[in-house]
Amino acid sequence: MVECEENGHYGQRAPVEIADAALVLCDAHGRVESWPEGAERLLGHPAADVVGQSVRTLLAPEDAARVPELAEECRTHGGWSGPLTARRKDGGLVGVAVQLALVSDGAGEPHWLVGAVEAPPLQGWTMSRPVMERLLMQTPVGMAVVDTDLRFVWSNKALERFGGGPARQRIGRRLGEIQPGLDSEALEAKMRQVLETGEPVLDHEHIGRPRSEPEQVRAHAMSFVRLEDGNGRPFGVCYTVIDITERYRNRQRLLLLDRAAKDIGRTLDVMRTAQELADVAVPDLADFVAVDLLDSVIQGGEPLTGPPGDAEMVALRRGGQQSVREGVPEAVIGVGDLASYHSWSPPIRALADGKSWRVEWLDPLGAEWAADIPGGRRERMRAMGLHTAMVVPIRARGTTMGVTSFFRSEQGEPFGEDDLRLAEEFVARAALCVDNARRYTREREAALTLQRSLLPHGVLEQSALSLATRYRPADELAGVGGDWFDVITLSGARLALVVGEVRGHGIGAIATMGRLRTAVQTLAALDLRPEELLAHLDDLVSRVSEEGSDPPGADTGVVGTSCLYAVYDPVGRCFSAASAGHPAPAVVAPDGTASFAEVPIGPQLGVSGLPFEAVEVPVKEGSVLALYTDGLLAGVDREGPPGAARQRLLAALTAPGDSLDALCESVIGTLVPERPFDDVTLLLARTRGLAPDRFTSWDLACDPAVVGRAREMAAAQLAEWGLAELEFTTELVVSELVTNAIRYGSGPIRLRLILEHTLICEVCDGSSTSPYLRHPRTTDEGGRGLFLISQFTHRWGTRYTTDGKIIWAEQLLG
Repeated sequence: MVECEENGHYGQRAPVEIADAALVLCDAHGRVESWPEGAERLLGHPAADVVGQSVRTLLAPEDAARVPELAEECRTHGGWSGPLTARRKDGGLVGVAVQLALVSDGAGEPHWLVGAVEAPPLQGWTMSRPVMERLLMQTPVGMAVVDTDLRFVWSNKALERFGGGPARQRIGRRLGEIQPGLDSEALEAKMRQVLETGEPVLDHEHIGRPRSEPEQVRAHAMSFVRLEDGNGRPFGVCYTVIDITERYRNRQRLLLLDRAAKDIGRTLDVMRTAQELADVAVPDLADFVAVDLLDSVIQGGEPLTGPPGDAEMVALRRGGQQSVREGVPEAVIGVGDLASYHSWSPPIRALADGKSWRVEWLDPLGAEWAADIPGGRRERMRAMGLHTAMVVPIRARGTTMGVTSFFRSEQGEPFGEDDLRLAEEFVARAALCVDNARRYTREREAALTLQRSLLPHGVLEQSALSLATRYRPADELAGVGGDWFDVITLSGARLALVVGEVRGHGIGAIATMGRLRTAVQTLAALDLRPEELLAHLDDLVSRVSEEGSDPPGADTGVVGTSCLYAVYDPVGRCFSAASAGHPAPAVVAPDGTASFAEVPIGPQLGVSGLPFEAVEVPVKEGSVLALYTDGLLAGVDREGPPGAARQRLLAALTAPGDSLDALCESVIGTLVPERPFDDVTLLLARTRGLAPDRFTSWDLACDPAVVGRAREMAAAQLAEWGLAELEFTTELVVSELVTNAIRYGSGPIRLRLILEHTLICEVCDGSSTSPYLRHPRTTDEGGRGLFLISQFTHRWGTRYTTDGKIIWAEQLLG
């Protein structure tokens, strides 16, 4: 008789039912001693093949290796139970539930009794209904069952935390009746969808105000599953509810910060950045937001570094505001207006100490908000139901530039610490953008001021040309570049037209442009021919480049600058021009035909040192000269055939126009895109010839006797012009200049008088000897000619021609 040891250890699984098991007896070494029919049915091995064999041969390799371990477990605890994998006779594997017990025979010899039944490797538990009910009622997940009419038939205790009363009060009622603050129509639509399709809806996110917390917005994850009877007919829907409000708020905060990073600071405009800050905060964080800035910040100046002063009232400029209500009715002032606050009010305190302020429940009648602030702010706050507020200083790089005020209206929950931290974080990001925009405004204004100071604001009164100009920067943010133009009054009623281009943008390009413009004006005062002026300018550029005067890291330089210098003579009705790497000017004749002047394009300044060449081009009165930078052509047919841009320029110049300004605007509008690829400068000049009765000239012999005759002819011409008051000084000038030409120069000699906005007297001769002004002593018998001329005339000078020189003097009229 075999007796089983008591107090056996059976692990985590239920004991094998002995009545259903195949019982196998093994000796102490694990050899099979008895193999009943039940064991043969289970594994297919006949007794003759098994008896006397080790039990390991009947197990899968991984379980056969565990036999010593299981034997030790059985000896220690008196038994073992658990799943094993056995090998069938046909080689297949089968899962068996095994119960192993240590037994002894009548002689006291140990044996192993093995009970085995076929079973999957893992078997689930079978829970009773009471256990299941206790589990469902105690779970923290809210659960409910509704019938096909969507009326409650059962709910657990956890669901009561979401409002709606105890479970017994829900029976027979629908969701909208017990939770009016939720979007019951949308939720019931989900339930009907599940009832109709049988497809579950999992993790549906719902946002609403539950009855348990009507002042707060809560987020819930809800899942819906159809319930069916044994025949597959639906009889209701089971849904679960999990509160995910914290996760939802964290996600909303991250989304808000992401929006702030994307939407704030898209421009370098202080007011635009302030409005972007207000737009981002509404409605995700607040119902009404106002952004107030210091005036100095808006203008690009330095913000306050200390308290705003001892004044009772402090004014800030409204930079931006936004509301969930259309038209921003909460605001008592408009964007750009001054907002006045008491010095002890929360916005000014935050401005002064750089610390945020928050109140969960705001009393508009309280001491924080003064009743006598202009605009009725207290009444407006009360009327709009603003009940909670935060004020966050706009602070960056150690300075405070303004404040942002956040408000929520009656139905919103009060601001909490998390809301304040969120507001501080994205206001801090916005503050950097505001500070960048402020610094940019200051630097841009400085650059524009410098550029305006360097470019001409008009030309002296003259009748030779009517002018129109346009400048369009490629960098709309910077608004400044290296293009420049100039109109310089020269002797003999002539005008010099200059257009140049410096590589790069910003302060560096402007500084380079200023140096070159000053150099051109200085060289133009010497009355040099165009090719000579560019040669001197080229030498200057090369010298500056060799000195390395550009600041470290500058992206501009004088080398590679282009320049076109043209001189128009209204007497000869022609212009002479030379180019240093600059496109040739266009000429539009009075009959409307247009062409490019055949001006040789020389090297850019400072590049090669090669000579420049000038040409003289006759023009009819009423012609239009167009000088421009290559940015005018850069945006036209960039992918088109060569020369297409030049042809479009000629076509644009011939467009009809009532005025030169209108033509200038039309050309820019036709050829320059909204965002040009390069800076664009256009200078248009309509020519006017000097009337024949406004100038006269005489050829003179190299004989001192003609000096008196020259004085008489000049006096007669002044009488004809009605300038008798200038007769004495003009006779003096003519006498001295003609005498010097006869004494020190060579023939031929010519005297010319020109009446423009000044009276000009010119004497030319064939000598290139340069005259100079002397200061004679009282005992000297000569040398006073040029000295007297310098005293009696407005200005005088010398210019050289290809066959001599011209000494000229100008007198003011009237």
